[in-house]
Amino acid sequence: MKKLQVLGPGCPKCEEMAKRTEAAAQGLGGEYTLEKVTGLQEIMAFGVFITPALVVDGEVKVSGQVPSVEEIKKLIA
Repeated sequence: MKKLQVLGPGCPKCEEMAKRTEAAAQGLGGEYTLEKVTGLQEIMAFGVFITPALVVDGEVKVSGQVPSVEEIKKLIA
């Protein structure tokens, strides 16, 4: 099961990242959990200073931008 985390304080870009990540994960059809990480200390613990960011199984895959659903699928796979 993939663990997907969207890091961000809840801004519009962060919400869009969460929507696209969920769409990508559903499109791939595997099992996953999606967590929104909004606490500044938690976000910084990942070494992320620009949000939104996407973390897949503990590894930061992208930060500071909102990739397309297709790009997120590649990052998750």
